[in-house]
Amino acid sequence: MSGQVINGKELVSSIREEIKADVAALTAQGNQPGLVVVIVGEDPASQVYVRNKAKSCDDVGIYSEVHSLSENTTQADLIALIHKFNADSRIHGILVQSPLPKHIDEEAVVDEIDPAKDVDCFHPVNVGNLMIGKDGMKPCTPQGVIEILKRTGVEIAGKHAVVVGRSNIVGKPMAMLLLREHATVSVVHSRTPNMEEITKQADILVVAVGKAHLIKANHVKPGAVVIDVGMNRPADGKLTGDVDFEAVKEVASAITPVPGCVGPMTITMLLRNTVDAAGRAAKANVGV
Repeated sequence: MSGQVINGKELVSSIREEIKADVAALTAQGNQPGLVVVIVGEDPASQVYVRNKAKSCDDVGIYSEVHSLSENTTQADLIALIHKFNADSRIHGILVQSPLPKHIDEEAVVDEIDPAKDVDCFHPVNVGNLMIGKDGMKPCTPQGVIEILKRTGVEIAGKHAVVVGRSNIVGKPMAMLLLREHATVSVVHSRTPNMEEITKQADILVVAVGKAHLIKANHVKPGAVVIDVGMNRPADGKLTGDVDFEAVKEVASAITPVPGCVGPMTITMLLRNTVDAAGRAAKANVGV
């Protein structure tokens, strides 16, 4: 019997209605959440992502700005713009779209974003807070995965979760968030010699490596929940994940499709982070 294909559209729609209500409440108090997205250069995929983010903001009532800068923008000019937004009380979230041109040091740019407005959760302060379990920003994709699991009724506490991939954007923070939900967590990667042996132990398998169809049915324990974070576009041009979906859905109890689940949920968590940042800013300003 095929596993449940998780309905990402339904989940995203439900969460965005909640966000919309929170935005309306904050706006009524004179604290409309605001997000600025900065894109440098003409990368086509980035242009699409930025348009989607701006539209998503409009849909839930978040004030948004998109600043498109030329490929030749200097690092100093980009950082100066970030400082401007750090000081702008209308802006609660700052996102600098990756990738940046090669002459700009992405790490140096992220370091200049006010941690309170770092809605991607890339700033070292927010990464450190994540590590020690302090409340605050959470990285969008890993937090989206947690929301998918919780809202589909998957019990995380006490389960063995295996994360395939160790990137700073997904793999490492994913492991941290799963630990915070009381899972037992293993991380496998390109240097793991016995990957199949470990992934087959997973009650929850999260795959985020950027390699199309890496995970086959033989990697998955019958009844496992499989979350595919991968976004790949092979030679045929068809967007696909890191999991061999058709084969694995026959083994898993539940599986996310690509596209249509983790991607939209990631943008939804960006909206959530922006609204939460606005809420924290409003509380900080009470009595000031």
